[in-house]
Amino acid sequence: MNFPMSAADLPFFDVDGVRVPRFLYGTAWKEDQSQRLTELALAQGFRGIDTANQRKHYHEAAVGRAVVAAISSGQLSREQLFLQTKYTSLGGQDHRLPYDPAAPVARQVEQSLASSLQHFEVQQIDSFVLHGPTLRVGLAPADWQAWRAMETAQQTGLTRLLGVSNVSLEQLQALTADAHVRPHFVQNRCYAVDGWDRKVRAFCREQGMIYQGFSLLTANFKVLGHADTIRLARKYGRTVCQIVFRFALDVGMLPLTGTSDAANMQADLAVLDFQLTPAEVSTMESLAEW
Repeated sequence: MNFPMSAADLPFFDVDGVRVPRFLYGTAWKEDQSQRLTELALAQGFRGIDTANQRKHYHEAAVGRAVVAAISSGQLSREQLFLQTKYTSLGGQDHRLPYDPAAPVARQVEQSLASSLQHFEVQQIDSFVLHGPTLRVGLAPADWQAWRAMETAQQTGLTRLLGVSNVSLEQLQALTADAHVRPHFVQNRCYAVDGWDRKVRAFCREQGMIYQGFSLLTANFKVLGHADTIRLARKYGRTVCQIVFRFALDVGMLPLTGTSDAANMQADLAVLDFQLTPAEVSTMESLAEW
């Protein structure tokens, strides 16, 4: 499998000295295709992989096999890859657990991360994410127990960065106020009708955190068919999907894509070579009001 020479030249965020690719490949809901599609994504040039130790929606072991194969073959080095996984609490799991359900939450976090490290055959994960608070409103004691254990993992070098997913503005504010290690990343499903999660994005900017947006296409079908999106696609000779991803980049998001098509993977990465004007970015932002 040949890897594009241009992959090493992809733009990166620098997050506390960690090189983070501007585009991540998401591996949710791939099931028995997880290894093949992760291999395909790496072959097309993706250098950031997002997964979770949650067998209900992810097959992390299969994703790990793809990464191990790429590294062991010499086609990629560990240093070229950004690996992000998640700790998922009992409420988000099925019976296929990566930890002892009777163990204290802190121990569950340790066991989940140890399992992820084994899946990737690495000594350190680049980003370890809390896969959402256990409550819809506020933070429960279990959430704080999980976060403290994640902070310990970061302080002991098992992960380089921390993040939180599926979080409200109020929950994020509470977490950052009392965390010993504040989140480096916030990963949310991003709806145009909700202003592309504008308030959370604004808080992330204020706090120096990177906002990761997922479901940018699947949650926003109306935007893909909007006249303004189509007009911009025609202007730049791009697809409407590329316009949405370029908008995400231009407002400072780190977008995720989960496409299973090689041509779409290439098209997604191709958004790194053009930009929307400030007025066009404002137009895309305003689609939330449509």
